[in-house]
Amino acid sequence: MKPQEIEDLSFKIIEQEAGDHRFTDEQWPIVRRMIHTSADFEYMSTIRFYPDAVQKGIKAIQNGCQIFTDTNMARVGIRQKEIHEFGGKVSCLIADKDVADKAKDTGTTRALAAVDMACDRMKDGIYVVGNAPTALLRLIELIKDKKASPALIIGFPVGFVNAAESKDALMTLDFPYITNKGRKGGSNIAASIVNALAIMAFEQR
Repeated sequence: MKPQEIEDLSFKIIEQEAGDHRFTDEQWPIVRRMIHTSADFEYMSTIRFYPDAVQKGIKAIQNGCQIFTDTNMARVGIRQKEIHEFGGKVSCLIADKDVADKAKDTGTTRALAAVDMACDRMKDGIYVVGNAPTALLRLIELIKDKKASPALIIGFPVGFVNAAESKDALMTLDFPYITNKGRKGGSNIAASIVNALAIMAFEQR
């Protein structure tokens, strides 16, 4: 089978197994692609959308926004074609020397230091967290202090220490987000959400 045939059949199977659902026409392509990426239907019950979050993400991409990720794995998992079509850029600062130096000097994680480094550049952009709860918690702190103003947060840190808690904290914000309840997440899931947004942005252009 050709790649597109495999994807089309996968989506058909997902549609059949998912059955009736509560998602809007804009939300479902995101959830479906998450399931396609993970083969995990549990995301249907755990995902959470801030009102208008999907449209905020689509508009940000159409406006050529800057997208920051907390891992290079998430960065390389994001489709570049649609992002570049609108003049956008996907960056990850985790390996930057300045980030490493700041993390060492302050005794914090590089993921947290990378959020600080991106602070002045994330306005009206998208910040994607697919691994580090410390990055999401720092981002929440900066938004509360009105020091950061991305258009959308995609928050899917994964693991056993503060992953679920950081996502719960994100859901208390009156701020556009897409996240989920619990420990599950990951860079591949976070990237799949950006990809779904990018495809919709391209289709709606």
